[in-house]
Amino acid sequence: MSSIKAYLKWIILGITLFFVISTFRNHWQAVTEITITSQGWIFLFLALIVTLLAHIWSAFVWIRILYLFKQSCSYQWGLKVYLVTNIYKYLPGNFGHFYGRINAVSKQGISLSVASLSVLLEPLLMSAAALFIALLSHSIGIIETTRNFNILFLQCFLLISVLVGIHPFIINGLLRFIKKIKSKENQETETIYLQKYPGIILMGESIFLLLRGLGFIFALMAFMSISFQQIPIIISAFSFAWLLGLVIPGAPGGLGVFEATIIALLETSSLPIGIVLTTIAIFRIISILAEVMGAGLGYLGFKR
Repeated sequence: MSSIKAYLKWIILGITLFFVISTFRNHWQAVTEITITSQGWIFLFLALIVTLLAHIWSAFVWIRILYLFKQSCSYQWGLKVYLVTNIYKYLPGNFGHFYGRINAVSKQGISLSVASLSVLLEPLLMSAAALFIALLSHSIGIIETTRNFNILFLQCFLLISVLVGIHPFIINGLLRFIKKIKSKENQETETIYLQKYPGIILMGESIFLLLRGLGFIFALMAFMSISFQQIPIIISAFSFAWLLGLVIPGAPGGLGVFEATIIALLETSSLPIGIVLTTIAIFRIISILAEVMGAGLGYLGFKR
């Protein structure tokens, strides 16, 4: 299965990159005609700052997940761990950031179960927030994510499953089951339970996505003016593309999958395709640069 998964990731990456490169090649002349004004550089700088703030906000949300399990840690420590490990996602395997956080939390004396759950809940709640935004946008006609009723039903089923699965009754039952197994193996385990439904965390992840979407809008505004009516369309398309980049196996950080999806969603909108392609390419650079800046801030700013 691991061999099949590895081949599947390369196949998906190859298909998405072929689509992105082919789209760029077909519209290359429109891309080369685009220039960046002095005002455009200001918007790109704002996109970088907002994207960096989104990652910092996501670090705070992750710390709150630990607090839900009554685990005390300083915000400085949590910010450092999250921001520094955030760039580990670009290591081979696309799970280095998860391992880094689990390892760091375990070294703080927190049980491995809580460390693993905190790392598991974060992308799960991010996916739920993105799926909720995408389904809401589809239901009110902002964007059309699919015309297939079965896919829509599957999306609704997955969202409901996640919202039910993160209920304290389910998670605490899982923790009791793990504790029971470890007690049979004569391993001492700490009694840890989820105190309340993580609704505030889900809201926090939604804010994270809105911040990321705002960063993309600022990058787009570097090349064209955007009306208020276009903002919901862009946010919705961004959220759905970000969701697919998170859940579909492929390159680290959703590289290729995110770009291919948002091109497909915005290609039919009133936005010029040349500007969309230029924005997508520059926003990928901005995202990586923001993560590197966040890692530097986490290491230097919170070194003590």
